[in-house]
Amino acid sequence: MSYVEYEASDRIGFITLNKPEKRNALNGEVVTELKAAFQRAEEDDTVKVIVLQANGPAFCAGADLAYLEQLQQNSYEENLADSNHLKELFLQIYTHPKVVIAKIQGHAIAGGCGLATVCDFSFTVPEAMFGYTEVRIGFVPALVKVFLLRKLGEGKAKELLLSGELISAQKAVEMGLINWSVQADDLDRAVEEFSKKLIKKNSGQSMTLTKQMIASVQEMGLEQGLNHAAETNAKARATEDCKKGIASFLNKEKPN
Repeated sequence: MSYVEYEASDRIGFITLNKPEKRNALNGEVVTELKAAFQRAEEDDTVKVIVLQANGPAFCAGADLAYLEQLQQNSYEENLADSNHLKELFLQIYTHPKVVIAKIQGHAIAGGCGLATVCDFSFTVPEAMFGYTEVRIGFVPALVKVFLLRKLGEGKAKELLLSGELISAQKAVEMGLINWSVQADDLDRAVEEFSKKLIKKNSGQSMTLTKQMIASVQEMGLEQGLNHAAETNAKARATEDCKKGIASFLNKEKPN
């Protein structure tokens, strides 16, 4: 049985967690299927934007506790390999060449909140709760911390990671963890409209280069970062999208 579904429609690739009876909890098999789905979306030339979504009342409850219990029997080397497996998924989403939008219809907890964190944009419903509860079971939110510090800064990251508290969708938006909260009846429409706006109005090549720069330039010094920006600027000018965009502007036409 597959726990992750993939389909493409109108230039949107939909990656769907489909393990509702377990609240779409993560284990090694689910992570493997997610990695394969994101790789498929990357190679799908018909897709420009990716939507990560889930079936059932919860978006993702984090790690499957039965799976965590099983991992306690593993050696350090086996646990490191499993941790690297999840690390590769988070990094794959964060550095994916296509924009990734999380459509969160229910609670996103621990590793599930981590999935939302590494997406480029996120929509949720007011009823959803968010949080990193790892410290409450003697675990460490190690991997997501790296991304959360980038996204929210040290103060807010500490508030979430050290308290283990769950927060409302409204607070998640106020903190900058989630972009938008909309009513459940409007969630599909809001995500579709936003996706189509990106598809129709923005250059895919430009979004890829911009996303890559955001991921890499934060680790660079000022001069190194500016040099990297100048190189990216020069590369962007040679892309087909840039040539078309400038020609359309000069001809007073809308870019396609």
